[in-house]
Amino acid sequence: MTGLGAVFRPQLPPERLRAIAQLAEEAGLEELWLWEDCFLEGGISTASAALAWTERLRVGVGLLPVPLRNVALTAMETATLERMFPGRAVLCVGHGVQSWMGQVGARAESPMTLLREYLDALRALLRGERVTTDGRYVKLDDVALDWPPAQAVRVLAGVTGPRSLRLSGEAADGTLLTAATSPEGVRAARGIVDEGREAAGRSDLHPVVVYLRAATGPDAAARVRAEIEQEGGATHGVAGDAGTVAKAVQQLAEAGADTVVLQPTGDEPDPEGFVRFVAEEVRPLVP
Repeated sequence: MTGLGAVFRPQLPPERLRAIAQLAEEAGLEELWLWEDCFLEGGISTASAALAWTERLRVGVGLLPVPLRNVALTAMETATLERMFPGRAVLCVGHGVQSWMGQVGARAESPMTLLREYLDALRALLRGERVTTDGRYVKLDDVALDWPPAQAVRVLAGVTGPRSLRLSGEAADGTLLTAATSPEGVRAARGIVDEGREAAGRSDLHPVVVYLRAATGPDAAARVRAEIEQEGGATHGVAGDAGTVAKAVQQLAEAGADTVVLQPTGDEPDPEGFVRFVAEEVRPLVP
């Protein structure tokens, strides 16, 4: 079955998260995804709150920018969430927006090197290993978690370019794709990820999650079109009723997406209504 979720965009104030997370659970939504966009809301803090306010809902963070976070801290926070809320937190790391990383003095000269070192160290720490490494960016001296996760934790990589997609296949446990990704883009990305997996000799499952910009209601098409024009380069989105949106979800699934997360426009007038729309109208139409 294709997984389905929705995004709580950080353009909404943090105090709105509780009501929307609880509504998502009550409506039967499987996943609610949060962003750690600079300089809006923290990914781990919002995820932990959403998990605490609900009982079943899976909460994804897409994504945590690795230049901004020491890998040991990310491992500690991820392990803590997993032990408190087993199987319900989905963590994704990535390069981050380079201009934002520059604003805080954290921009890496080689984002690829940083992400590879980070993924290797983070996954090892979450496996309960004791890690010593002296990389270009990631440096750990005899570090191990005192409270490692009781079960395996998947670490997804949020990536776009061919080199980063291949790296995700080699070193991550799943891949997150942006809302600019069309079905053809999903198919191509999946192929590159699989090349990386094959090169690394990996045969484990590697889920692909993709955001889908979506809107419904009388002004839906205009809002999607305006956001695409504002972002430039991002050309994919869907506007319409539940049937239209479900068809777009299915096209992404057929191209290789395991989970599709519907991303409302930044000016969505009714975030609660959007969550209900996804859970109660779109979900029944997605196999």
